[in-house]
Amino acid sequence: MDIQGIDLSIIWSVLIAFGIMMYVILDGFDLGLGILFPFISDSEERDVMMNTVAPVWDGNETWIVFGAAAMFGAFPLAYSLIFEALYLPLIFVLAGLILRGVAFEFRFKAEPEQRHIWDKAFIGGSVLATFFQGVALGTYVSGIPVVDRQFAGGAFDWFSPFPLFCGVGLVLTYALLGSTWLLIKTEGMLEARMRHFSRPLAYLLAWVIVITCGWTAFIHKDIAHRWFHGSHWLLTGGITVLAVIALYALQKSLRQRHSHQPFISTLGLVFLGYAGLVLSVWPNIVPPSIDLWEAASPTTSQLFALMGTLLILPVILMYTLWGYHVFRGKVKPGDAYH
Repeated sequence: MDIQGIDLSIIWSVLIAFGIMMYVILDGFDLGLGILFPFISDSEERDVMMNTVAPVWDGNETWIVFGAAAMFGAFPLAYSLIFEALYLPLIFVLAGLILRGVAFEFRFKAEPEQRHIWDKAFIGGSVLATFFQGVALGTYVSGIPVVDRQFAGGAFDWFSPFPLFCGVGLVLTYALLGSTWLLIKTEGMLEARMRHFSRPLAYLLAWVIVITCGWTAFIHKDIAHRWFHGSHWLLTGGITVLAVIALYALQKSLRQRHSHQPFISTLGLVFLGYAGLVLSVWPNIVPPSIDLWEAASPTTSQLFALMGTLLILPVILMYTLWGYHVFRGKVKPGDAYH
């Protein structure tokens, strides 16, 4: 949709991609803490882990709401097709987020002898939400069958090896985000454990990325063609080189006991993976057959929603930045926000 040379569909695709990326970064390390919980048995250290995100965890989820609402307003066809195809995985994601949120609040109020119940709920909710986010992503990349602008697949299309493998991959990704986040926010034995966990997690994630890319190229010839067709091979090569550099920087910073650099390097890996996803499907918003402009709402609808978004988005950004600024620094045993 063009208005005096401005393509509103492109603008909306960038806004949606930004919102989803913010969610992956912010709620990623948040969910990663729950994934790491089984490896930390000390109750006081678990308290510290949860207190590193207690002031901000609910705000982190604002971004997925923003992304979904933006898609509903700007690309209603894509919204209906994607959510119908991913109905069950997204229900499991929602169930995991609800379970995790309830466990987060109730754990701090439970009697010590009952706290293990909410610990298990926190772990289960975090793993469930993360795994099925990865399953949804793998199903999306695999393609959503569409006939006459209607979803033509089945309710269990997601239940296949590639999406399930992507689910495992995202669990590892969020675990690495969580462990490197704790390097910034904790000290002592907990920080040492997270540094110990981060190195093998980084290598495992690197193998997962290699396998996922090879598997994608093997089963989706159109994506492989897009990676290496024309000038796209330069982008593909650039992303690959930068990913290797980010992995090297991550391992080097872990050996040198940096606090912030491992998390920054992990964010770089996540961002490059996200860039690779965009390169794989662009300009389709419902791969492999529905592009941005076919799925777009009328120009007046996009423009009206954009005016509201340009007012709300800076507020969300400022709130997020201010929250992390206020609660910066290390979290020590005994610190609490409940």
